[in-house]
Amino acid sequence: MAATHIFNAPPEGVAADWTMPQNWSAFSPEQHRTWRTLFDRQSTALDGYACRSFLKGLDILRQLTPGVPDFAELNALLKPASGWEVVAVPGWIPNRPFFEHLANRRFPAANFVRPPEQIAYSEEPDMFHDIFGHIPMLADPAFSDFLVAYGEAGLRAEKLGASDFLGRLWLYTVEFGLVVEDGALRAFGGGLLSSPAETLRALTSAEPRRIWLDIERVMRTDYHFDEFQRIYFVVESFEALLRATEDTDFAGVYRKIANDPALEPGDAWPGDIAYDGRLSPVGAGPAKGVAAR
Repeated sequence: MAATHIFNAPPEGVAADWTMPQNWSAFSPEQHRTWRTLFDRQSTALDGYACRSFLKGLDILRQLTPGVPDFAELNALLKPASGWEVVAVPGWIPNRPFFEHLANRRFPAANFVRPPEQIAYSEEPDMFHDIFGHIPMLADPAFSDFLVAYGEAGLRAEKLGASDFLGRLWLYTVEFGLVVEDGALRAFGGGLLSSPAETLRALTSAEPRRIWLDIERVMRTDYHFDEFQRIYFVVESFEALLRATEDTDFAGVYRKIANDPALEPGDAWPGDIAYDGRLSPVGAGPAKGVAAR
């Protein structure tokens, strides 16, 4: 089944910036039950696998009335804790408003909940993915600043026609990133944290590759939504991820790789440094850029 909540122009009731009233009272008892089932199941499954920042930020969601979150109630807790607020959007939105929201510390969340028959796997990112998978991480200052820097970089990438390259950085960090904590790997990407099965595979299976993050490499690496990822990128810390974003000349990377073919997730690359249990890679920085601005 193809994703259905994709729009080329704001539908009726949606503002020019793609935000919309949440209309929380319209969510059905069945949707509230779906949310509670997902929340109880997946928050319990992540102990020992999710990073500390996510587990700490999850306490914000635990303070809410059980069921589909009322964004007004959520923002009353989230804004003082992080400076961020959640805004409701109809689903997939165009790049420019998405980047603008991030640059201004507004996190767009899909205003629909997956149907019960998709409770184990949603065909497209829904509110549970957006809220459960991403909102707890906003309470981490360095990761929060990384998202703002990403939004600002996205607005520049739009002018250069390079948003696809930047989208790969989002997928391999914000959705499927791994971080080293106390000498062990932990998940911080929302695509992992909203899917305990892939979290377990990413951290424990011998099958996928795990390499230290290199921004040029990430931007050249294709991805597939219809299967578990075959490669995961590791960061030393969220401060290192933020530094790499701030210190990299993204426009220089775009120019360098513009005519290069995309790498398949299973392909090797000469600069790859495999994660081998060390706190940082030997011989290179954990999140290299190309040139400082």
